[in-house]
Amino acid sequence: MTETPLPPCPECAGAYAYEMGALLVCPECGHEWPLVSGQPGEGPGERVIKDAVGNVLADGDTVTVVKGLKVKGSPTGIKAGTKVRNIRLVEGVDGHDIDCRIEGFGSMQLKSSVVRKV
Repeated sequence: MTETPLPPCPECAGAYAYEMGALLVCPECGHEWPLVSGQPGEGPGERVIKDAVGNVLADGDTVTVVKGLKVKGSPTGIKAGTKVRNIRLVEGVDGHDIDCRIEGFGSMQLKSSVVRKV
């Protein structure tokens, strides 16, 4: 039985990447990236996620919230202009395609239509 070799890490070029669900993970630098067969843009399930002004988003980007957002269970919402670092693109529910951690609120998912790439 032959296994196809996994690609090296795009961040540090480490050769010890391993699969974790739909992601590849580098144990040397901790970078995670999606497992895609073929060239970028050729995968049948690959989709492009754009922010509110049309910039293409990628894992690890920093974005800014462009409008105030209400948060259930919180007396204050997320204010426009809040910076969110190190986002992760996911297949979310109801259009929530960004997984992130916002200081003061914790982990949550956002819609790409309410953020702008920095």
